Amino acid sequence: MLMVVLFGMVSSAVFASDPGPLQDFCVADKASQVLVNGFVCKNPMKVDADDFFFSGVNKPGNTNNKVGSNVTTVNVNQIGGLNTLGISLVRIDYAPYGQNPPHTHPRATEILTVIEGTLHVGFVTSNPENRLIFKVLNAGDVFVFPVGLIHFQFNPRHENAVAIAALSSQNPGVITIADAVFGSNPKIDGGILAKAFQVDKKVIDYLQNQFWEDNNN
Repeated sequence: MLMVVLFGMVSSAVFASDPGPLQDFCVADKASQVLVNGFVCKNPMKVDADDFFFSGVNKPGNTNNKVGSNVTTVNVNQIGGLNTLGISLVRIDYAPYGQNPPHTHPRATEILTVIEGTLHVGFVTSNPENRLIFKVLNAGDVFVFPVGLIHFQFNPRHENAVAIAALSSQNPGVITIADAVFGSNPKIDGGILAKAFQVDKKVIDYLQNQFWEDNNN
């Protein structure tokens, strides 16, 4: 019976997104040189309301870029009080026909709510099916992207769109697929990518050069 109980406790810890809090809060001490999975706790007697506060989510982000979107991030790096709480927030602004390109969050499930406009959203299931699950959302609609799966949002209209998303990690991480594959530093060998994508190596060389120039300008 003891082994069963211990196994259950370990299993619940393994499936948790972020470490569970053992006290009321553990505000991130970003000045500490101690390296742990997350941040060490700030002295609770030195904590104040600003450690749990962020302002500016009401302000539109600058979408004047190649993909036509902007993500305003509110995670543990902006609010130290999120440390160990397993949650964060983003505001996403989309220009007309803008997109949040295919990407993954390696440490979090995402739940997105459209505040303004229309979005075409979707995610792709894992191998071998690689099935696209997608839907058109309007203001007030909610959609979930499971943890780790490639997903995207696209504004198909001539008007701006805005969404708010919550994520099940204090620091979800983001991997933009095109940036990671074609814009890595140093570059992935072009021959490897040419074989992986079944295209001529000249196509890969062109894409890598474009991403390299964009990331280093």
